Amino acid sequence: MSSRFAGLTPLLAPRSVAVLGASSDPTRISGRPIAYMKSQGFQGALYPINPNRSEIQGLKAYASINDVPEVPDVAIVAVSSDVAAAAIEDLAKKGVKAVVMFTAGFAEMDDAGAVAQDKMVATARSYGMRILGPNCLGVFDARRAYYATFSSSFDSGWPVPGRIGIASQSGAYGTHLYTLARNRGIGASLCIMTGNEGDVTMGECIGWLAENPEVDVITVYAEGIREASGLIAALEAARAAKKPVIMQKVGRSELGTKAAKSHTASIAGDDSVTEAIMNEFGVFRASNSEQMLDIAHTATRKIYPVNNTLGVITVSGGAGVLISDVAESVGLAMPEMPEATQKHLRDLVPFCAPRNPVDATAQVSNDPTLINTFTEAMIRDGGYSTVLGFFSMTASSRRWPVIREQLNLVKDKYPDRLYVLSVITPPERTAELEADGWVVHEDPTRAVVAIDAMGRFGKAFAKAEGAPAPSVPAVTLPAVTPTEAEAKRLLATAGIASAPEAECTDADAAVAAAEKFGYPVVMKILSPDILHKSEIGGVLLDVFDAAVVREGFATLLSRAKAAAPSARIEGVLVAKQLQGGVECILGIHRDPVFGPVAMFGLGGIFVEILKDVVFRRCPFGPDVAEEMIRSIKGAPLLLGARGRKKADVKALADTLSRLSAFAMAAGPKLQSIDLNPVFAMPEGEGAFAVDAVVEVG
Repeated sequence: MSSRFAGLTPLLAPRSVAVLGASSDPTRISGRPIAYMKSQGFQGALYPINPNRSEIQGLKAYASINDVPEVPDVAIVAVSSDVAAAAIEDLAKKGVKAVVMFTAGFAEMDDAGAVAQDKMVATARSYGMRILGPNCLGVFDARRAYYATFSSSFDSGWPVPGRIGIASQSGAYGTHLYTLARNRGIGASLCIMTGNEGDVTMGECIGWLAENPEVDVITVYAEGIREASGLIAALEAARAAKKPVIMQKVGRSELGTKAAKSHTASIAGDDSVTEAIMNEFGVFRASNSEQMLDIAHTATRKIYPVNNTLGVITVSGGAGVLISDVAESVGLAMPEMPEATQKHLRDLVPFCAPRNPVDATAQVSNDPTLINTFTEAMIRDGGYSTVLGFFSMTASSRRWPVIREQLNLVKDKYPDRLYVLSVITPPERTAELEADGWVVHEDPTRAVVAIDAMGRFGKAFAKAEGAPAPSVPAVTLPAVTPTEAEAKRLLATAGIASAPEAECTDADAAVAAAEKFGYPVVMKILSPDILHKSEIGGVLLDVFDAAVVREGFATLLSRAKAAAPSARIEGVLVAKQLQGGVECILGIHRDPVFGPVAMFGLGGIFVEILKDVVFRRCPFGPDVAEEMIRSIKGAPLLLGARGRKKADVKALADTLSRLSAFAMAAGPKLQSIDLNPVFAMPEGEGAFAVDAVVEVG
């Protein structure tokens, strides 16, 4: 490899391995790696290091790393935590470029452990050495017989050769995934477990797998994202290489930080942001390990239809209904067969159901050539990119070899499609079908989910690079959180429009402003210390004449004084009350890992109760902004549903993309932005922020 992630090659694909603290007992933590590599035929050099032994498991042992006759690519550290730091320094001075560190007792324990871990990692980095761990279960690559791990999972069997790579933050769960794959006959022969991630991160491991020509599919088990740039680069590399990433991300957070002042931040939560990153790069989020392996196994065929359509050939009408239900629930298209083809098939078997699913009925057992005829008609005339055959127990019948032959004739004639079978059959027969080029799933509903994922990957791989984010002037944030009026002036420099308004310090000025804008108007308390004005009754709507303006001015001052007696009151904001638009919410939340993240949703119950919102990493162009707007469930309210006027989606998208560019330009001092609501006016009339909170810190 010659790339950003090539530096991990000595760690993940070494030619020589040293084991510090090596044991003669092949069942002990420090003895297992040697036993595994010896039994599986590791072709590189193995150097056990133990000052108390001259020989370990039939290999010459060395008293220290300095006695080893060469500089090994990687060292496995399996010594106690009190001597681990000294061992790391010795290895670094020797010139070792990578360490797999089993040793625990660091950041996973307490603050003192975290300090010791940071110091140890800093020492390693000063010598250009990388550390996997500490407190990790290591790594294995069965193709190289490289087993830098003490997992006991190999006591029950060895990996199935294959091209699926696993990256897991949890060692126990990483080997759990591998074992599940092995037991299903799925080829996942490379697994990296990152532990504390004191140095090497999960993102870097994904990147190395993305650039590894021996890996086609990447599966990930993640508990939390600690570092953004490596993960972003890795996901970019995987998408560029057309390698699917399937991630099981655990640790969902419903509301994020409850104490967050920002409305956007309280909705975002770490999990929503992570999911937005996954969506951006076409990562499939698996709900469980079974689903992850289903999808990974299907992806090894490397057929990712951009416009995925499913044609189903079945011997069971009931199974066809079940498959159709699941396809509809996941959004997988199942177009009907052409009417002329349906008529032709009914002429052959009058009681068949050729619409799609195509039910060829049990008649295929009497005449297996019908399988060829029906399936070819589906592919040739229906044009489906994916074919799913449901044959259940038929695959274990005496007639199956003939049916298999007929299916393969069609498959070989149209090799560019994805072919999947749902059958119940012995493992040896499953292996035969897989060798033929079919993906085999027992359960048809799981097969449909995996098929749908292939189309999602196809769209992600084919997606063109988005338009650049708008250019905005340099942003200079104030020292403290500004008032609403100041916030709007600041945002206006980025081209974000707001409704006409005026800051008024007395009732006469408020009346003059209202008459200038025309009634009705909105009146709001103006204070840098009262960010969420509606909570104290600090907003008055539908103010319709001068007398009500004067009364409202006094009311707002009185409410503010009662609710926040120490707040600085700068007057009242009078604004034109917009009518006829759709209320939306636009926001920015500064994620501690990924930086500024934009949010979009409809206002009212859509955000407060339904949380129908979408997130995206900043910055982005108006095309991505429009894609966000159209992706929410409530989008029809903006697009002219049920006779409504279409909203100015183009202007709304421009506002959202400009907000993302402003947030990026503002830098880390910006904590959050809430534009709630933004009125998307009828098409051609623009989009205007009618409230704005810019929080700095």
